[in-house]
Formats: sequence, C-alpha cells, structure tokens
Amino acid sequence: MSVDRKQLIIEAATRSFTQFGYKATTMDQVARLANVGKGTIYTFYKNKEELFDEIIMSLLKEMRAEAEEAIDPNLPFFENVHLALYRLLQFRKKHQLMIKIFQESSEMGTPAVKEVVQKVEEMILTYMKQKVIEAMDKGEIKQCDPEITAFIMFKLYISLIFDWEKHHPPLEKEKIAELFELYFLKGLLK
Repeated sequence: MSVDRKQLIIEAATRSFTQFGYKATTMDQVARLANVGKGTIYTFYKNKEELFDEIIMSLLKEMRAEAEEAIDPNLPFFENVHLALYRLLQFRKKHQLMIKIFQESSEMGTPAVKEVVQKVEEMILTYMKQKVIEAMDKGEIKQCDPEITAFIMFKLYISLIFDWEKHHPPLEKEKIAELFELYFLKGLLK
C-alpha cells in the first residue's frame, strides 16, 4: 500500500500548528511528526508559510461548506443569516486549530497568523455580502450597502457570541437569534 506522504505532512503540520501555534512550529517538528525526512516536506512545500496556507485554505473551504449546510432555501433571509453565522462562529469556536490561530493572533500578533485571521474574516464577510445581495435581488430586504450590512451582522454576532461571554454566561442560540432580529431586523423604535 502506497503511503500518501503529502497527506501525512499536512496531518502532522496541522497537529503541530494546533498544539504549538504557528510561530513555535518548525519544519523539523513536522518532519518528526509525519515520520518523513525534512527534505520530503520541501518536495511539496517551499516553506512553512506555504504549508500553513494550504492547511488554512482547506479549513476555509470546510467553513464555507458548514455555512452552506446550515442554509435552508425555504427559510427567510434573516433566519438563514442567523443559522449560517452561528454555524460559522461555532465552527471557529470549537475547531482547535482555529482557536490556536485566534489566540496566537491576539497574544503574539504573529504576522502570518494575523493574515490568516484576516482571511477567515474576509471569507465570512464575502459570503455574507453575497447573501445580502441575493436577499436584495429577491426583494426580501430593502436596498442597502451589502458590504457594510455584512460587516455589521458579522460584528454583532461576534459580540454576542465571544465578547459577551468574557463577562457573562453564554447566550443560548435562540436568544442570539432574538437579539439579532431585535437590533438588526426590527430596530429599537416603536
């Protein structure tokens, strides 16, 4: 049986990035974990950045698939936005590599990791912007700036899921949906 060395390297690198972070992971470490020579890694990847980038791109595809899976074409726009955003943020919150990336970004400010955090957020914002445009085209929502709307929706969710929990008990999914509808869909005016 043929061994897929590239897959072994990706799995080993993912474990190393998850356990030690980007900055502390070395190609020697990845080679040891993959049980391959360091030179074997360089037949597939120029450097650690390229290896990390491939892992992150795969992770972003996985996140997008999670969001798509959450959407129900029979539900109204705002329910789908809630379902997709909640699923994306829960994925981010539970996926160990994502946790490590966001932790390293905030604690150490490693440039490569900050770039990944930015890519993750850009992917989510681009996805949400497209959903806003689709909702406007269907007449489900009024015309607005889709980029700003996506940004505000995303930041509201981050605040309700991550920031709130720093000093309060976590909000239930239903409560987050209720608050999202109140502040975003209905507004506070009577």
